[in-house]
Amino acid sequence: MGIPGARHALASALAMVAVLAGPVPAQAAHTEVAYDWSNVRVGGGGFTPGIVFSTVEPGLAYLRSDMGGAYRWDAKAQAWIPLQDGMAEGSYMGVESVAPDPVDAGTVYLAAGMGARLPSAILRSTDRGAHWRVTPVPFAMGGNEDGRGLGERLAIDPFDNQRLLFGSRHQGLWASDDAGAHWRQVAAFPLAGLGLPTQRRTTHGGLSFALFDPAHKGRIFVGSADPGAHHLFRSDDGGSTWAAVPGGPPADLLAAKAVLGRDGRLTVTLNDGIGPNGIRRGVVWQLDTATMEWCDVTPLRGADAPVGGYMGVSVSATDPKMIAVSTVDRGQPVDTVWLSRDGGAHWDELWRRSVRDVSPSPFLDFDGKANFGHWIAGLAIDPFDPGHAAYVTGATVYGTQNLDKPGEMRWQPWTRGIEQTAVITLTSPTGGAHLVSGFGDIGGFRHDDFAVSPPRIHLQPFLTNTNTLDYAGQAPAIMVRSGNTHARTVPDTSLAWSADGGASWSGLHVPPCEPHADGSPCPEATGDAAVTVSANGKAFLVETDAPIVSRDRGASWKPVSGLSSRTRVTADKVDARRFYAVDFAQGRIVRSDDGGAVFHAAEAKGLPADLTPAYSANRENPAPLLAEPGRAGALWLALGGDLWRSTDFGESWRQTGQAIRVDRFGLGKAAPGSSDPALYALGTVDGVRGIWRSLDGGGAWTRINDDEHQWGLRIRMVSGDPRLFGRVYIATDGRGLLTGDPAKGE
Repeated sequence: MGIPGARHALASALAMVAVLAGPVPAQAAHTEVAYDWSNVRVGGGGFTPGIVFSTVEPGLAYLRSDMGGAYRWDAKAQAWIPLQDGMAEGSYMGVESVAPDPVDAGTVYLAAGMGARLPSAILRSTDRGAHWRVTPVPFAMGGNEDGRGLGERLAIDPFDNQRLLFGSRHQGLWASDDAGAHWRQVAAFPLAGLGLPTQRRTTHGGLSFALFDPAHKGRIFVGSADPGAHHLFRSDDGGSTWAAVPGGPPADLLAAKAVLGRDGRLTVTLNDGIGPNGIRRGVVWQLDTATMEWCDVTPLRGADAPVGGYMGVSVSATDPKMIAVSTVDRGQPVDTVWLSRDGGAHWDELWRRSVRDVSPSPFLDFDGKANFGHWIAGLAIDPFDPGHAAYVTGATVYGTQNLDKPGEMRWQPWTRGIEQTAVITLTSPTGGAHLVSGFGDIGGFRHDDFAVSPPRIHLQPFLTNTNTLDYAGQAPAIMVRSGNTHARTVPDTSLAWSADGGASWSGLHVPPCEPHADGSPCPEATGDAAVTVSANGKAFLVETDAPIVSRDRGASWKPVSGLSSRTRVTADKVDARRFYAVDFAQGRIVRSDDGGAVFHAAEAKGLPADLTPAYSANRENPAPLLAEPGRAGALWLALGGDLWRSTDFGESWRQTGQAIRVDRFGLGKAAPGSSDPALYALGTVDGVRGIWRSLDGGGAWTRINDDEHQWGLRIRMVSGDPRLFGRVYIATDGRGLLTGDPAKGE
């Protein structure tokens, strides 16, 4: 007997018609040029909350990320393959759940949607993720919200692989009887959901997992991570009727994940929160599904148990007594994976006998304090090889080949092909390394070899986020950066400078600021104070509450006259005397002609009177005003989607790029025979949003990405290379750092 009403899905007002993945081909007459795209290698770098092995094909696994899409492990290529680079909808890059088909190895589903107010869809592929059918759905998801480590919410009936269930966050249980093409709410399920959250940055855990019993047709388990009296529900008739499972764990703990062994025992992790942060108490319980008796198998329990919970859980397909669980938010001593070989009676704490070889991604040593990991939400034992297992962290995925062996256990980053990072900023200097980056969470790097993970992140100071980078146009070995940390304590300094092109750094310390009347911290304590360097590398200008400048590498500072704070100053790349800024408050362009000591208004003929569209209070947004690397006084300004240029130090301006609506832009080396720099932009031309290039100062634009390379169009920054014509760099929000070059023959 099936779920009631399944045959009436087509008539349901909530039924959604499937649409094909990818944008509709544009009919406009814009031109395109072929580019070759690749990631600049870092290896891992972000949170991938779920990893799932196929149960029907050896060597097949899927990984879901919170903002960079899903990946498939290609055993032949020995690499992870990104599966959603062709999608233009950014929300779909936050994957709420992944479900490989338990019957057909080629079929896989994704539940995609970044947050409650953003588009959500169920994606289906019959060729292992090479192509997708996209079905927008009426239930909201939270692939990049709290609770993204719960799951898996999406489940496929092994007795009828056209039937799917999805446990939503806010709107109860949903079902499909036609391979995800149409969906309807399961009215018989006891929990209808708490409804969409009413406040920003809040969410619900909702139904945390759905699980079909492969040994009993019609038996289903669904977990709840919302407050309530019951957190596990069971159906034995395919979903026609449901009942709460009585007894078991304390009612104040929320179900996170569950796994069913072939012995019929259901192992469930539960916590006092949905994570990935804030969990203080958790347990692991087992349910004998034949007798309906519960047993507490928590590795550490009682009053002396450390703060933190349990989330990841997996069982060996060949030995149901071999169970692994992971901790989460256990800072003391560290998060870990526990392994039991007797069904949970005894546990082995793996970090105590594990070593981590991070040589494939050396940055994981961070500031020399490599540990087992954090946010270990996803954990999986290979169903075809009990020695092969993997767990996820907030920074990468680790794998081992000797889970089932005694003695020292070796873990390595399992990251080849994964670039799951948010890149905040980048710069391509006129000398030294062609690329220096600023990342969120992992600081950033100097990239000397794009095919190799860099040896270290930016250190001294260690700042988890790098928000701004600048180099001296005529002395490119001199660089400066600003950033912030995620720690509650204020960093020693949020500013740094380098004398060797970003290979090493020294902290810049500025005078302490006066306390703010509202109690808010100083911008230099939060990373809001950007730093800019003059063309000759001798002057550092910092946008503190009252901007200051140093000409002795930060040993002393002097106030800057005529400049408002946090206007995002730009230094001329040729003339060391010149600095520029947009004074948003007074609607004018200001310039310094004396190395940053005094700013005055430029005439700025031709510009609109209202310059506020260029303003952003977000410290992570790129500067709206850019200076050409090879010509003094040559400036470019993005203003509300329009592009303006000046060749006389900001005195006069003319609009260019009327054919494009610019979101982000950057400059690169001019084409042979041209005096104009190559322009690269994320923008819209003829109704098509993409990456564009102009070689004639903004008159004509050519699209350089294609429908297979869109990365959700989650792009923070675009820049050319001042030394290599045609080279472009893209800072994505979730798919790492990308580089593109014209294809051969272009």
